[in-house]
Amino acid sequence: MSRYLYLVRHGEQVDAEFGLPEGPLSERGQEQARLVAQRLSDISFDIAYTSPLQRAVDTAEVITEHLGMGSAIPNALLMDCVPSGPTEEMPTAFEPFFGGITDEAIAAGQAQMSDAVAEWFTPSREDRHELLITHNFVIAWLVREVFDSSPWRWMGINQANCGLTVIRVRSAKPPVLLTHNDLGHLPAAIRTGLPENHPV
Repeated sequence: MSRYLYLVRHGEQVDAEFGLPEGPLSERGQEQARLVAQRLSDISFDIAYTSPLQRAVDTAEVITEHLGMGSAIPNALLMDCVPSGPTEEMPTAFEPFFGGITDEAIAAGQAQMSDAVAEWFTPSREDRHELLITHNFVIAWLVREVFDSSPWRWMGINQANCGLTVIRVRSAKPPVLLTHNDLGHLPAAIRTGLPENHPV
């Protein structure tokens, strides 16, 4: 039996261009959410979860309404966070990222992701399809977990707004990454959220 996790990063938010941490979806973000919902319309989901942050909740509302399913359940394990801190083996190029991040925030992120892995990487006794609307760093950490990579490796994994990542959690074998940051449902003109100069 398999547990399929469909990970969607929230759509673009209105205030993203101003560097503000929170805000509703922009018009482009709403369109991104509608298009990923269309992409998922053939899946019969058992449940949907969302980060409690507004940009994720707004994305979840668009998706679940389009799919004709119940509202996504807010879950703090899907909150935006910093999943781990710097390590000796981490490339020095990543060090500036941690300049303004406290040890407390890192410890909280580590605990959160440990609980998230325990929650969603536990095999199911029946086939299940679960939708998780969350954030870039959370998805990066879960992808890193699939490969059991060094903790710092999440920093090199990026997901666009409303990109689709699918992980299969199996009972007797390690989890499998079926697809990562699939953007086939989004026209190039509305693909956002990746590092500058990223080819899309």
